[in-house]
Amino acid sequence: MISEGELSGISRYLTSVLGWEFVSTTGSLGVLFGERVEVLALISKADFVGYLGVALTGVWAVMALFFDVRFAWWRGIAAVVYGFLILGILFFVRGWRRFLACLGCFALVVGWWLTLKPSNEGHWQADVSRTAWAEVQGNTVTIHNLRDCEYRAELEYTCQWLTRTVDLNQIEGLDLFMNYWGSPLIAHTILSFDVRGADHVAFSIETRKQAGQTYSALLGFFRQYTLISVVSDERDLVRLRTNYRHGEDLYLFHTTATPAFARSLFLNYIGMTNQLYQHPAWYNALTHNCTTEIYTLQSMKGQHWDWRILLNGKGDEMAYEHGMLVTDGLPFKVLKQRAWINPAARAANDDPDFSTRIRQNRPGF
Repeated sequence: MISEGELSGISRYLTSVLGWEFVSTTGSLGVLFGERVEVLALISKADFVGYLGVALTGVWAVMALFFDVRFAWWRGIAAVVYGFLILGILFFVRGWRRFLACLGCFALVVGWWLTLKPSNEGHWQADVSRTAWAEVQGNTVTIHNLRDCEYRAELEYTCQWLTRTVDLNQIEGLDLFMNYWGSPLIAHTILSFDVRGADHVAFSIETRKQAGQTYSALLGFFRQYTLISVVSDERDLVRLRTNYRHGEDLYLFHTTATPAFARSLFLNYIGMTNQLYQHPAWYNALTHNCTTEIYTLQSMKGQHWDWRILLNGKGDEMAYEHGMLVTDGLPFKVLKQRAWINPAARAANDDPDFSTRIRQNRPGF
C-alpha cells in the first residue's frame, strides 16, 4: 500500500501542478489506482501525452499558418505569434487547463483553415490551364477539353484541347498504370479505358499547379493545390512520364474488370470530372489524391478498405492479392518486373500505335 507520506506528497503534486484537490484518507488513492500502482508514473505519462499532443498540433498549426495564410507578409507573423502564444500558455497556465487552452487555440486554427475555399480561377500552368468536362446522352459520352500535349521536353510542350466522343458500348476493359519517382511506398495512379477501334481514354487525378509552382510532398498536406481530372490519351500521360521526365518508372497491368464494370467506372470518372469542373476541391497528399479519389467512386465502394490505399505505392500488390489483376499465373514479383514499360515506351515514342506497342509481350494482354 502507498504510505501516508507518499499519499501526502502525491496530493500536493496533484494540487500544485495539475490543479486537482483531494480529501482522502490514508491509502485511498492506493485503492483507487490499484495495489502498488505507481501514481506518479501515471501522472508523468498523462503529462507526456498532453505535451506530445500540444507539440504535434502546434507544429501542424504553425505550418498551416505559414503556408496557407493568403497574404504573404502575414504568414511568418501569424506562425510566430501562434508559437509564442502556445509557449506562453504552457509557461503561465497551471494544470490541465494549459492543455485545454492549447487545444482551443488549435481548434481556432483548424476552423479558419477549413474556411479556405478552392477556386478554378488562377494563372495556371499551360498543361492544366483547362479542366475537362463531359456530356452524357444515352450511351454516348462527349468529352470536352481532352488534353493532347506534344512534348519536346518535360517543360516544353504544346497542348491542344480536343473534343472526343466515346460510345460506352465500345469500352472493353480497364488497365492500371503505376508511376514511381522516389519511395516505393508512394506512386501516381492512372486508369486507362480500352475503347474498341479507338485510342485508350486515360484519367489522371493530379494537382493543378499555378504557373511557376512545383509539387512538394510537404505542401501537399496543406491548402496549396486543387484537384484536377486530366483526361487524355496514353501518348500524352504515359510518354510524359517515361520519355521526358527523369527518374520515373511506369508499370502497366491489365485488370480483371469486365466490360460492364469498366463502363460503370468510366461513367463514375466522368461524374467526378464534371464535379471538379463545377466545384473545385482541394488536393491532400494523404486523404484526397490520385488513389483515394478512385475509392470514393460509386463502382469502387464495395471494395474492402486497405492501408495500401493510403500508401499507394503498394496498390498494385493490393490489387494482385484481391484478384483485380490478370496475372497469367505469375507471382507478383515476376509480374511487376514484366510490367515495367519504360524501354518499350521510349522505343515506341512517336509511333501512332504507341498504346499497342507498350502492351506487346506483356502479361495479361
